[in-house]
Amino acid sequence: MQPTMKSSSKGDLNRLSIGIQDVPQPAQLKTLFAKNGGFLRKTVSGLGKVNPRELETVVHSLHQQAFEFYDCLKCANCCRSISPAISHNDVDVMAKKLRIRPSEVVQNYLQMDNDGDFVFHEAPCPFIDQENYCGIYSHRPKACREYPHTDRSRFYQILQLSLRNAEICPVVYAILMKLSAKNPGN
Repeated sequence: MQPTMKSSSKGDLNRLSIGIQDVPQPAQLKTLFAKNGGFLRKTVSGLGKVNPRELETVVHSLHQQAFEFYDCLKCANCCRSISPAISHNDVDVMAKKLRIRPSEVVQNYLQMDNDGDFVFHEAPCPFIDQENYCGIYSHRPKACREYPHTDRSRFYQILQLSLRNAEICPVVYAILMKLSAKNPGN
């Protein structure tokens, strides 16, 4: 039987909230995801049956609540473990900040991945420092600015991406776990 999400007509989804106790410590995330990954995959599958506007409203609310207390500087898993897709416009913006030519940004920091996107040569990001501050923060790539994408419009289109991000971002993990609690198929 395919999992389904309860309708908000009963107010179930609208009553979800997230607190600091729901967001795991970054060091715990790999273990928690290994334990609950199957559960989260079922949840994501079930979310495809939820009204997209309802889902977006709930996820945006949980995102806003979480980032009222969560400090990404204490984690930076995203900067330390994955590379964003970097557009040509991002290259130009980074070059301006670094005061070098765009071709030098490509040569010094980027490579082309299998999808034809620019990505950083390696992780961690070459611009993150020991305190998790970004050396090009005001000029960082669009994908970095938008991460973890839980406040994005049309959230239903990135459910699989969100599942992958739950392995990296404690807030995404917590949001999906909250949504799991309302998924009777789990």
